[in-house]
Amino acid sequence: QELTTVRVQDPRVHNEGSWNSYVDYKIFLHTNSKAFTAKTSCVRRRYREFVWLRRQLQKNAGLVPVPELPGKSAFFVGSSDEFIERRRQGLQQFLER
Repeated sequence: QELTTVRVQDPRVHNEGSWNSYVDYKIFLHTNSKAFTAKTSCVRRRYREFVWLRRQLQKNAGLVPVPELPGKSAFFVGSSDEFIERRRQGLQQFLER
C-alpha cells in the first residue's frame, strides 16, 4: 500500500523585531509511492507560498472544495509563539486535507 506523509515543523522567525519579519516552516515529505523519485524531501516555505498553492489548487479543482488556510494576522508580532504554533497546526491540516 502506498503511503505519503507530510509534516509542517520547525517554524523560524527571520528579521525578528523589524517591520519585514516573517516566519518560514520546514515541510518534510516521506513516501513509498513509485510516482516519486525521491522518497523523502524537505523544504522551507513561507505562509505566502501556501497562499499561492491554494490559489493554484482552486484554479484546477473544479467542483472539489479546496481546504482553507489558517488566518493571516494583520498585526503580526514576531515573538508571538502562540500565533506561530496555531498557524503551523493550520498549515499541517491544510496539507493533510
